[in-house]
Amino acid sequence: MPAQAKTSARVVDATDEGDGQSRSIAAVERAMDVLLLFGRSARPDLGVTEIATELGLTKAAVHRILTALRSRELIAADPVTRRYSLGHAAISLGRAYMARTDLRAMAGPELRRLAAHAGETATLSVRRGDTRLYVEQVVPEQELRMEVSLGIPYPLHAGSSSKVILAFLREEEIEGYLTRHRLAALTARTITDQAKLRAELAAIRRRGYATSLGERQEGAASIAAPVFDHDGGLIAAISVSGPSTRFKSHMQQSAPLLVEAADRLSAQLGYHR
Repeated sequence: MPAQAKTSARVVDATDEGDGQSRSIAAVERAMDVLLLFGRSARPDLGVTEIATELGLTKAAVHRILTALRSRELIAADPVTRRYSLGHAAISLGRAYMARTDLRAMAGPELRRLAAHAGETATLSVRRGDTRLYVEQVVPEQELRMEVSLGIPYPLHAGSSSKVILAFLREEEIEGYLTRHRLAALTARTITDQAKLRAELAAIRRRGYATSLGERQEGAASIAAPVFDHDGGLIAAISVSGPSTRFKSHMQQSAPLLVEAADRLSAQLGYHR
């Protein structure tokens, strides 16, 4: 009998340990859910009731989680409003991630998918001051195809990638560009009238992408979408381009896939619409 009692005690201990471990994992998962909610929320701060409702938790559980997160400076509290926001430690984590992010490597899979689907060249562009330059491209196996020059600066008013970058800058940045630069014609199709360009930029913002038919390069057709960082600032543009004789009639078909690819890249950088 004593031997049986001892064996039984060991079984109970193992079960208790397993239950405790499961509870600990569940608590960590709930804390991560709360932290991630702050990351994807469009609001600068959140209240306990909002968090509880959004995640299906009790207010008491939310209070306990917030207390733990505050102790590690992952969450900060406003003593006046009693609302919570991301703390210094969480922001430091985000900055560390961004510092280690290779945008070209991140965009690679999306560019390959776009090039394979459209059968045309897919590119990644970034802004450099008042110019835009290609930093990556995926070229399809086509006898007649578009290839771009990486690292060459282009103005922001001509071509789909340039226009989509200009369109999603802050209003004061757009005005600054238009003040500093004459809208030089790169081809006969380049928009050189400020009023027409402003209307074009407004249309790009409404539909979420830009198109171009020979505006920067004769005989080229392209479509481009914006990529945003965690603060909602424009960080890059991805595009699909090809000879206008072939790609012009397929541009609109590529638009939804292009916008979805840009949205996925933005989400990886912490941006959520």
